Amino acid sequence: MSAEPVARRGSVDLLLPAARERVVTEESVTTPRSGRSAATRTLLFLLAALALAGSVAAAVRTGTADVGWTGLARALGTRLGLGVEPLPPLTDSLIWDLRLPRVLMAALVGASLAVCGTVLQAVTRNALADPYLLGVSSGASTGAVIVVVLPLSGLGASALGVTGGALAGALLSFGLLMLLLRRTGLDSSRIVLTGVVVSQLFTALTSLVLMASADADTTRAVTHWLLGSMAPARWNTVVVCAIVTPLGLLAAWLCSNALDGLAFGTDTAASLGIGVRRTRMLLLVVTAALTAVAVATVGAIGFVGLIVPHGVRFLAGPLHRVLLPYAALAGAVFLVWTDALARIAFAPREVPVGVITALLGVPLFLLVLRRRGEL
Repeated sequence: MSAEPVARRGSVDLLLPAARERVVTEESVTTPRSGRSAATRTLLFLLAALALAGSVAAAVRTGTADVGWTGLARALGTRLGLGVEPLPPLTDSLIWDLRLPRVLMAALVGASLAVCGTVLQAVTRNALADPYLLGVSSGASTGAVIVVVLPLSGLGASALGVTGGALAGALLSFGLLMLLLRRTGLDSSRIVLTGVVVSQLFTALTSLVLMASADADTTRAVTHWLLGSMAPARWNTVVVCAIVTPLGLLAAWLCSNALDGLAFGTDTAASLGIGVRRTRMLLLVVTAALTAVAVATVGAIGFVGLIVPHGVRFLAGPLHRVLLPYAALAGAVFLVWTDALARIAFAPREVPVGVITALLGVPLFLLVLRRRGEL
């Protein structure tokens, strides 16, 4: 019996270690969708990066008050000290203080969520995995809501306080998840089921805190924020995301070979010399931290980490050292334009971006399932 047919049936236990290594490193790379040359992949990556830059610039211009390309160039030139004629203060503040940090935040959060979804789908070997699988999003929401609603030394008025509360809640939910899984291990189905339980627990705690301690106005504002909105984005929160997100993306990319092995199962990964439990724990911590920072700054946004990895995997192939950078760029572009749509679709009223991602994500995900023969 040859190694290749066995691998296709998923019975990797019958493969010798050398054969397993060949399956992971050679068969994955030569998959038709990933058979592009290195030069082609580099060109496509540069085009994707240019698409992101163009999307950011176009999204900054988009809104109820239209800003021309000249106005955008003058605003940036003034900040860079290029000696251009400054814009009127109101227009300059609109671009620099409101729209630009909002669009940059959308790009950072979109990249973060897409990479988290890619990592979790490999680690859990579950096509339905996304950054909220572990209940970390619900835990982060609970921590942030407690800081905002309860009188904790005025921390609710501080962006740092909200971020700290979200991180504490995320770590607490992640610790609870690991505690529940300590005897059974990080099996794919167990992670999914336990994550759902943890998520529901913290969702209930969030509702309890709001019902018990918040007034009507606060409850309405927090509920709107929990649906996901880029409106609170300011330069201080952008700086936090701009520090945490690249570090998390780099950590995930450095584990690309381990993710390739884990995608074929724990036995295959172990035969390749990968410390399965240690690597899984590291990657789960990274995704927990990235998700917590995203939730603390813009609330809970679904479907980005679920849809984008499938679309990018279809185009770029399964090799994670290629897949992760493409997923980051695609997630950033997707959320930048989704947020722009949320701003203008029902102007002057703004729709939470999480509502738009859900409306777009459901049919796209059904299409993905249909193409995979699972629907």
